[in-house]
Amino acid sequence: MLVNADIKGLEVVVAAQLSGDKTLCGEILNGVDIHETNRDYFNLGEGKPGRLIAKIFKFRLIYGGSAYSYANDPDFRSVSTKTDFWQDVIDKYYTKYSGIDKWHKKLLHEAQHTGRITIPSGRYFPITPDITKEQSWPLTIIKNYPVQGFGADLVKLARLRAHQLLIQSRLEAPLVGTIHDSLVVDTPSENVYNIGKLLKQAIEEVPKLCKQIWGYDFSLPLKCEIAYGPNKYEMKELNAN
Repeated sequence: MLVNADIKGLEVVVAAQLSGDKTLCGEILNGVDIHETNRDYFNLGEGKPGRLIAKIFKFRLIYGGSAYSYANDPDFRSVSTKTDFWQDVIDKYYTKYSGIDKWHKKLLHEAQHTGRITIPSGRYFPITPDITKEQSWPLTIIKNYPVQGFGADLVKLARLRAHQLLIQSRLEAPLVGTIHDSLVVDTPSENVYNIGKLLKQAIEEVPKLCKQIWGYDFSLPLKCEIAYGPNKYEMKELNAN
């Protein structure tokens, strides 16, 4: 039986942590449904389709999405195909989450003056301008790499801690590995609940491990959703509290 622990909203949590944006951090700490709230706040449609658009919009903006890209993307046509509309949404987003705006500008400044972007784990990404393009600095890369890079490092910590806990548990449960921001374990059916609790513990301990290993204060909680099943297609939710 496979047990899958998926870290909830990892990229959003990482963006909030690295930027220190007070509004986004507050929404995470208070358990706000961010995508539902932003659907209404930015007038992005009704019901589940609108919530999904708000979710995709947020992730893409964190990674450097532009008004032109939204206006010309089929996923967003139901809302608007006008660049002015999407630029207004982007402006409102940066007004609401002003800390994200300041952070994005800080990242650009760091890249321009040091030639790299450094994340709290100590890894860094060399950044060079593309002289073949009018906008020479690769803004999408500059905004994207810190979130994806640090998110990947957090998952590595979770995987290592899960491996330690699995050994200590002496349960028959080989750690398959990670799929993006999920930990996956293969185990007999009778171990599913205990393995689910173990994976949940490993993920929730990651902020503490950041301090121990990297000397970095990770102030936001990491939460996860646990599911199990005979394969990745037939998974059921598991309450591992």
